[in-house]
Amino acid sequence: NVSDEAVSEESKPEEEFKASDEAVSEESKPEEEFKASDEAVSEESKPEEEFKASDEAVSEESKIEAEFQASDEAVSFLTSIEPEELQKCVFSETLMVMSESGGILGEFSVSVEFTHRALEPCVILHARSHGAIDGSPCGTTVTAYLTADLEVLEEDYHEYVKLDSYNVEKRSHMVQRGKQMVINKFTVMGEDVTEEECVSYPMSVLRGLVTEGSSMLLMRLMALRKKVPKNMVFIILDQSLHINQTTFSELDVKEMQVRGETVEVFGLERMVGSADADHSTWHCYFLDNGYLASRKQVGSPVTMKFIQELSKYQNHNQQKQGGRMKIPLVWQEDMQLYSLYLDKKDFLKAEHNSYLREHPELRALLSDFIQDLLIVKPDNIFQFAREYFPPYSTYHSPESNPKTPSP
Repeated sequence: NVSDEAVSEESKPEEEFKASDEAVSEESKPEEEFKASDEAVSEESKPEEEFKASDEAVSEESKIEAEFQASDEAVSFLTSIEPEELQKCVFSETLMVMSESGGILGEFSVSVEFTHRALEPCVILHARSHGAIDGSPCGTTVTAYLTADLEVLEEDYHEYVKLDSYNVEKRSHMVQRGKQMVINKFTVMGEDVTEEECVSYPMSVLRGLVTEGSSMLLMRLMALRKKVPKNMVFIILDQSLHINQTTFSELDVKEMQVRGETVEVFGLERMVGSADADHSTWHCYFLDNGYLASRKQVGSPVTMKFIQELSKYQNHNQQKQGGRMKIPLVWQEDMQLYSLYLDKKDFLKAEHNSYLREHPELRALLSDFIQDLLIVKPDNIFQFAREYFPPYSTYHSPESNPKTPSP
């Protein structure tokens, strides 16, 4: 008994230590719970941080949009355009692209006409420049469909340079789709597409948008009014398809030699912004009737000038019609005409395929002729054909034979 009591006494400290460990374990539970709670709070805060980052990104985008907006004066100018004013802008003109030494490098032409797009009346502007720089042919073509207040419905831009070993092409196409403006842009070097990009903007953001095409018609209108309001700030899409600004201001009236006489011309300056700070400035001078007298990018050695007497090398490209220069029609570069061509091409192709399916003997006939031609290898192919096909003139297909009455 004494021994058992001694053992029991010895085991008491162990039980006390065990109880102490359990107590410590119980005390540590709240700490673990607090730790788990902190982790849960941290996990919950992650979406909030993500939303916060997203809100900051949206805020940055809205700052950019707010930074580049058309002025009220610019928007008012567009909405104030009268049909009579627009009618005066419907004409074609041609300028020569000239070097500083007076040499002719190429040609620049602009035409404006009334047309229909999707059964709705609109204005079509077609501008084209072509020439050669350092012996390499190059050119730019712009075709724009515009509303009466110069809103862009659709525009196609094509720029090319033909080098010795390959060609470089830059194309962009913008079109309204619902309440969005969709822009596709790509660059082709040789046969490879090296860069392709597609963006879209809500039309609400593009209030007061001016493009390469619409800017030419806009300047015609300003020149006919002979006055440019202050703070004419419009928005553009730069080379990177980012929203930026372009401004128009009036230059001092000056005298120029046009058509062999000295005349006063109305001047406009257009400054074009860019995301890479590589801004460009253009000076354009107009005659009283809205025709361009000269067009030049500041800092460039090239000037576009209106010339009455063209050199003998350009005469074959010009025709007079009603006292105005007629621009040669390049249907491949006109969106509407090219679309009609593709439709007609597809129609004829389908029609021809249908005919071939209905007359399988045609393929057999041509196959036999080619086979005999390659076997004989005659020196005179036309004579061989004349001798080959006459027997077929006496042949009648079963369908073409007249029905004979039965006895």
